[in-house]
Amino acid sequence: MNEPQKWLVVRLSALGDVVLTTGVLDYLSRHRGWRFHVLTRRAWAPVFDGLPAVEGVAPLDDADLHMPRMAGVLRRLARQYEGWGLLDLHGTLRSRLLGSLWRGPVRRYPKMAVCRRLFLASGGRLCAAALEQFNVPQRYALAVEKKAPPRNALLPVIRLDEAETAAAGGLLPSAPDRPLVALHPYSTHSHKAWLDDNWRELAVGLVHSGLRCVVVGVGQSPFAGMQLPEAYFADCTGRTSLRQSCALLAAADVLVTGDSGPMHMACGTGTPVVALFGPTHRAWGFYPEGPRDVVLEADMACRPCSLHGSKPCAHGQRCMQSISVDDVRQGIRQVLNSAAL
Repeated sequence: MNEPQKWLVVRLSALGDVVLTTGVLDYLSRHRGWRFHVLTRRAWAPVFDGLPAVEGVAPLDDADLHMPRMAGVLRRLARQYEGWGLLDLHGTLRSRLLGSLWRGPVRRYPKMAVCRRLFLASGGRLCAAALEQFNVPQRYALAVEKKAPPRNALLPVIRLDEAETAAAGGLLPSAPDRPLVALHPYSTHSHKAWLDDNWRELAVGLVHSGLRCVVVGVGQSPFAGMQLPEAYFADCTGRTSLRQSCALLAAADVLVTGDSGPMHMACGTGTPVVALFGPTHRAWGFYPEGPRDVVLEADMACRPCSLHGSKPCAHGQRCMQSISVDDVRQGIRQVLNSAAL
């Protein structure tokens, strides 16, 4: 039986997971000729703007994800996309309900949920090799591929147009010909966040050394009230849309961030990252994979302490505190120096 050339892809949340689908869809489009529509939350739909592999997005609002409304939404989707393939990259009850109604082939990725929980419960003694064999984009690809493609073949892809790129320039610090460091000091879970004092010390040191800084993301800015020269520092916290944030990241020479969606957004625009990892772990499959990316992490026996970094820390966030400002400065220098090689 010939497989269809058009597929509805399901990936509802979170932002980082959604961004990680982009490189996989680009790969499948180039190697199999497939085209896609993506079922995702409305807030994440702009991730797919301009991607040749994605012909449409089926955006869902929060109300669509709860019964009884969800049942009607899933039935409508099954009718609308009859004969298409269903590529389930979410693996939850919602996506399985859609699969039960689907009138076409259904492919699901190996979520490895049991392995992840065994690894967590055993303090990393069980399932480590199985989990670290493939990262998340490779697991996504294994929904349809017999052999996982190389990691560098599945890097995220975000396409910006000239207008978006030009508009970002108006938000950036104006000092000419100076490297630009993007800072993303926010996290969905506070236990994955680096300390505010560290972010402030880092920003001050970077500006004083002649580098420009731009702050991206949504949250309570650790830089509020700070007096830094506007020619070298711009705090865009809460001021940009998702696409505008991508354009700012694309303009940067390096992004400093924790384990976050913007980390993957930067990778999708080709910007290397200095990524700070504490409660979460390489085994979960979310580490950045760009050739110039730098990962800073604590060597602590209690890592990982949760699947998503949401569990309160019993050690006062010692894993994140162990990453020093000097460590991050050195990581930034490593990325900037690698650009000249």
